Amino acid sequence: MKRQRSRGRVAPVVVAAMCAVAALPGQAHAAGPPAYAFDPDARNVQGAETNAAASVLEAGKVYRSSIGPDGKLYYRVELDNVTNAYVSAVAVPKSDGSVAYGDGITVSIRDLNDSRCSSNRTNFGSGEAPRPITAYAHRTIGKGSSTTCQETGRYDVLVERESKATSSPEAWDLELRFVQEPQLKGGGPTETTAPKDWPSSTPAPPDAEPQKRTGGTSYYDATSLRTGEWVDEIAPGQTRFYRVPVDWGQQIYASTVLSNSTSGATDFIGNALTLSLDNPAQGHIANTSLSYSGKSATTSLRPLPPVAYRNRYDFSSQVSSLRFAGWYYLSVTLSPKVAESYGKDPIALTTTVQVRNEPGPSPYEGDPGIFAVTDKDKELAESGHSAPKAAESATMQVVAAGALGAGTVLVLGLGAWTLLARRRAAATAATAGQHQQPPYGGPPQQQGW
Repeated sequence: MKRQRSRGRVAPVVVAAMCAVAALPGQAHAAGPPAYAFDPDARNVQGAETNAAASVLEAGKVYRSSIGPDGKLYYRVELDNVTNAYVSAVAVPKSDGSVAYGDGITVSIRDLNDSRCSSNRTNFGSGEAPRPITAYAHRTIGKGSSTTCQETGRYDVLVERESKATSSPEAWDLELRFVQEPQLKGGGPTETTAPKDWPSSTPAPPDAEPQKRTGGTSYYDATSLRTGEWVDEIAPGQTRFYRVPVDWGQQIYASTVLSNSTSGATDFIGNALTLSLDNPAQGHIANTSLSYSGKSATTSLRPLPPVAYRNRYDFSSQVSSLRFAGWYYLSVTLSPKVAESYGKDPIALTTTVQVRNEPGPSPYEGDPGIFAVTDKDKELAESGHSAPKAAESATMQVVAAGALGAGTVLVLGLGAWTLLARRRAAATAATAGQHQQPPYGGPPQQQGW
């Protein structure tokens, strides 16, 4: 009976391990990836038309919401009087819809007197192609800050959508994030002015063979890159996401080349492709675009300053957004208009990334959270894994170890079972030998009187 119970314990372990492998995320892609992969941990939240009814966002959490044409929605955060805070909103219009020049979103943080702590606006640009765009607002404390928005209390987050009458009227999905910046070390950065100049010439391409890496569909599953040339392909209407670890004092350069078309067409399409750069808090930094006429075309982000804490004191959002270390996000969008002349098939895309300078020390005290580049981040950039892919790999290792352990237990159990069975068989044979009858024709047994 013990043998039966042991077998019952081992088998479920093996079955559970097999089920765990089958249930891992990313295993079934028969239907194809979604246009934008929202963070699966995002909580649903509804924006309010009045600040009195606004839902509170928690620091470190991700939320999903939506906003209609020319909508103005309020959310709320609770802030202390010592911590810098950032709230971003990624707007995701329908991929088969339309947007007009100037359409976009504005995010602002305001005190309860409606005084703005900060605001930023991002639009789709003259390409007029629907794509995920992001904007963020911040409440900063200390040197270089205004006298408003410094107190502990509740603050409003206002997300505003602007859409022309010719744009698609469908609601845009929103992905909201609220993050807080760590405290500085004692005697931390003392500069209160932004840098005036930095290396402005684009370096020569890296001396390495281009490698294949397929971009993700969102910030959540963005493919990790390091310095190098990366080959991908992109279809009209599609957006590819990548991320690059950039540490303190380092400078990022990025460019992309759209290959020639084999269709034979030569129609001119303005702003056919857009390359964008966003910071670790998903604040928009800069973008550039290229026109296309069937021949190879390229565009580059203009040189930006090295990552530095004091960049935040610059009036230009392009400079001030390079204010902390971490993952910087690149996205590439090919206009759906390209399909009208060149077909719906993907076109080869080569993105060049360069990160220059040796990394400097962190200015923060304690755990820097997302505002750092770790050894693990460097490993991911080397391997090309996205965050969910890395998590999946780690889960696979745990499952494999569990399955190996369960298998070892099963083998040992079967071995013990076999040994026990053999011993019992031998004992039974010996006992039978002691009581067996003499062979036929042998002497009769003695009978007692």
